[in-house]
Amino acid sequence: MNLLVIFIGAALINNFVLSQFLGICPFVGVSKKVDSAFSMGMATTFVMVIAAMVTWLVYHFILLPFKLEILEYVAFILIIASLVQLVEMFIKKVSKPLYDALGIFLPLITTNCAILGLALNAVLKEYNFSETLVYGLGAGIGFTLALVIMAGIREELELVDIPKSFQGAAITMIIAGSLALAFMGFAGLI
Repeated sequence: MNLLVIFIGAALINNFVLSQFLGICPFVGVSKKVDSAFSMGMATTFVMVIAAMVTWLVYHFILLPFKLEILEYVAFILIIASLVQLVEMFIKKVSKPLYDALGIFLPLITTNCAILGLALNAVLKEYNFSETLVYGLGAGIGFTLALVIMAGIREELELVDIPKSFQGAAITMIIAGSLALAFMGFAGLI
């Protein structure tokens, strides 16, 4: 039951994008088409789960025993950057059109603060290994959900006559704020 609570909490209640405002750059940048948003979400979810696993192992088997907790930021960033490079090479090899569609946002997974936030939060919450994996999966699914919902709305907005003053970034921020309010409802805050 605890794992289900962690999963739902990470995916909906404490959604990294809409509640904690981590990972906003890909949220706004890649959420123009549902296909690319879903692909970006899946790539980020994969990196989140693997990063959660590897950072937990490094933290508990290297940093803690040798009293090197001060290096957790450096270690976690290096792990995340390495994982993103592997994912980028894999996507480029397997699906060149997907690689081209994601463009600059694929390497930006390296600097996606949601992934670093995941690793640091898992340490702060003192999750065990299985809880950390479920937390990573829930956070990734929540990230994907936020991207796909935003992309779906933005695709529909292409068919609507939006007043000039609301076009572009203005309508995007209004939608993002409305989605954040909707997700706050999962926590009973509204």
